[in-house]
Amino acid sequence: MFKYVLKRFFQMIPIIIGMTFISFIVIKLAPGDFFTQLEMNPSISKQTIEELRKIYGLDQNVFVQYFHWLLNALKFNLGYSFAYHKPVTALIEERLLNTLELTVTSFVLSWSISVPLGIIAGVYNGKLLDRLINFFSLLGLSVPNFFLAFLLMFFAAKTGWFPIGGVVSQDYDKLSFFGKILDRLWHMAIPLTVLVIGSVAGLLRLVRSTIIEELQKDYVKVAVAKGLPYRVVVMKHAFRNALSPFLTLIGFDIAGLLSGAVLVEIITAWPGLGRLMFEAVMAQDIFVVMGSLYIGGIMLLIGNLIADILLALNDPRVREREVEGRVG
Repeated sequence: MFKYVLKRFFQMIPIIIGMTFISFIVIKLAPGDFFTQLEMNPSISKQTIEELRKIYGLDQNVFVQYFHWLLNALKFNLGYSFAYHKPVTALIEERLLNTLELTVTSFVLSWSISVPLGIIAGVYNGKLLDRLINFFSLLGLSVPNFFLAFLLMFFAAKTGWFPIGGVVSQDYDKLSFFGKILDRLWHMAIPLTVLVIGSVAGLLRLVRSTIIEELQKDYVKVAVAKGLPYRVVVMKHAFRNALSPFLTLIGFDIAGLLSGAVLVEIITAWPGLGRLMFEAVMAQDIFVVMGSLYIGGIMLLIGNLIADILLALNDPRVREREVEGRVG
């Protein structure tokens, strides 16, 4: 197991390098930089601007710039934000917690809803309950996340039932422990609802199809013929064998949540990593953009690594295939 995890970890390194290199080149292809905007200010001389570019290494070759950035990024020294006038690492630390709070809560709720509903739909395949669950999942898939976010923001603005923007209330420090939790959930109600609906709609159908496929296999029919209760057959046998595809989906779901959270954060004014990256792109604050991509990429790969570990723990054959492939 240790060799399996170690191999997966080392596979992450070239992915991070490739992702950040392509992103850096694409960003540099855009005309101008943050200091280009300062050239419009007559009170700032061109010599001052050129000196600033030299200080931050923006006057060098693009490959040299990336190499210097990568060396510092490996030590988690992500540079300095031109727009926010503070270290990028400190800036990301402030926003990363908000993104994790939103995505982790969404992940837990999505799977807590999708798995039981998917199993029920699979067991009652073709019946009224299955059709109702399918109807709501198709409804969730047919409404784009950004459109649902706009609708909920409009609803919140008209009714005043939910806050628009911000993470906590002004009297947050005076609240009790459970009061603080409820206050945070209240503030993330809109972005959380959007992410959960979008995630559940897709996951539910995948869980349902996997359960239906397992229930049609011979070992299930044999177990039922032997007189085992159908509930035991479903939960102890079919669900256990269906876990491997579910665990594989975890990595994709984490990727979907992180990418979807970016757009949702922008629309709902949630002060997370996605909104920070959007603002940095608009300001051409290259070190904030690269730092956000770097941390976001690491989070995504860690999520996939966790999914691989859970899959290997559930199915030892995965580890055996990895070892055989390494030896071969």
